[in-house]
Amino acid sequence: MKLYRVLGVLLAIQFSVAVSAFGQGAYKAMTIGAAPADVPASFQSVLDSQGVRVTNAQGATLCEVWMRKDLPSSANPNTSPDVMFGTLPEGAFLGVVHFPNGTSDYRSQTIKAGFYTLRYGLIPQDGNHMGVNPSRDAFVMGPIAADPGPDKVLAFDDLVKLSRQASGTPHPGFLVGQPPSGNTFPAVTKDDAGDWNLQIKGHAASGDLPLGFTVVGHWQG
Repeated sequence: MKLYRVLGVLLAIQFSVAVSAFGQGAYKAMTIGAAPADVPASFQSVLDSQGVRVTNAQGATLCEVWMRKDLPSSANPNTSPDVMFGTLPEGAFLGVVHFPNGTSDYRSQTIKAGFYTLRYGLIPQDGNHMGVNPSRDAFVMGPIAADPGPDKVLAFDDLVKLSRQASGTPHPGFLVGQPPSGNTFPAVTKDDAGDWNLQIKGHAASGDLPLGFTVVGHWQG
């Protein structure tokens, strides 16, 4: 009887672990067509004709992303060791993200369903932001209806002001940058922290620019 009980406990534990793993699921990335008419024509004209859709294990869409077809390049690239995508100008428009359902950003701030612009930003180097992420790269979100346009490069204060409209808090809403893993694009990969990161290939005058940012996961600080 004791053996049966031990086996029963082991089976129960294995079943519990299996259910937990199934519940976490896996995220996938797939190529989709052009951005829909919900995206204003001024942005449509500069976006790539193909986007990326991220789905969960049940096939539900988490987000859709369309990158700018020609990413801008900084005249003075940032070569700091804690910056991955330093060839991008701070405040520059990079693309559009669509959340069909409400979600949350890297700081666990609520982001309502809708379309948002993605602009490149750097997490400040001060006491309030220490340890947020090994790299300072951020994909800062702003409501597409409030964005001044794809050709406008925003100063830091203007970028923060725009993004506060996405988060509804004094802090910008952003997706934290992550280094791409492997050579598959687009793809969703799980990192050592348990976060799921979308890796996508951007296109710049100097050639392809692999990019990555967290789509499922939050800062634990």
